[in-house]
Amino acid sequence: MHALRQNKLLAFALAFVVVQVVLALAAPWLGFQDPFRQIMSQRIKAPNEVNWLGTDQLGRDVLARIVWGARTSLFSTATAVSLALLAGGTIGLLAAYYRGWFDRIVMRTMDVLFAFPILLLAIGVISVLGPNAWSAAIAIAIVYTPIFARLLRGPALVLCEAEYVLGARAVGASDLRIIGSHILPNLVSVILVQTSILLSAAILVEASLSFLGLGAQPPTPSLGLMLSEGRNFLLLSPWPAVFAGIAILLLSFGFNLLGDALRDTLDPRLRDAEAVAQ
Repeated sequence: MHALRQNKLLAFALAFVVVQVVLALAAPWLGFQDPFRQIMSQRIKAPNEVNWLGTDQLGRDVLARIVWGARTSLFSTATAVSLALLAGGTIGLLAAYYRGWFDRIVMRTMDVLFAFPILLLAIGVISVLGPNAWSAAIAIAIVYTPIFARLLRGPALVLCEAEYVLGARAVGASDLRIIGSHILPNLVSVILVQTSILLSAAILVEASLSFLGLGAQPPTPSLGLMLSEGRNFLLLSPWPAVFAGIAILLLSFGFNLLGDALRDTLDPRLRDAEAVAQ
């Protein structure tokens, strides 16, 4: 709470993200229209008192589909980043702790994955698993695993040489206890910042995959899919594509802003520089 009072940007970013997440998660109970309901007589309508953001080419309410589409995007990206953090973080910590051949083999494997363009690798994974929301989440997780592995390995190498870690080894503490109790807690700030930033990027990747027809499949609401479907009706009714694009922008912007604010708050070097400036 003290950090929120001191850093107005962090407070705003956190509130901005929380509002969007709560709105998406609570969509079934907030009284939105049925996102699957088709009213052909109300096709491609402009925003009005009944459909606040208009309707799409099948007469479905755009606002309801955007809220439920954000729910789909958040589910896929949160699942993907969590899996990437678990896999990549574990790999990076173990590589830093054990070093030697294990470190070389594992990190060179991560470098191979890193060499592929993000979307190309994700498309390759989905081509094996088949296009759906789960496949998109797994593909994004595989793409981001090397990022977490390299990110955590660097500071973990420094922590492994810290005196308290060497002391824990000297008294016979197990490897699992040293990693879990002495190394991992000191990486929490790095994990929080990078997770927020990668969530922002993952939202864009998920939307890109859905736009290409490789993510959530119709009739499941998806922001990227709405953007893809709406581009065919831009001259008749640009509202579905425009509002879906704005929703993607706001979701990604919120997590990106939160990551920057967390970095400014948790990085001791930035705090010291700010203190000197004041």
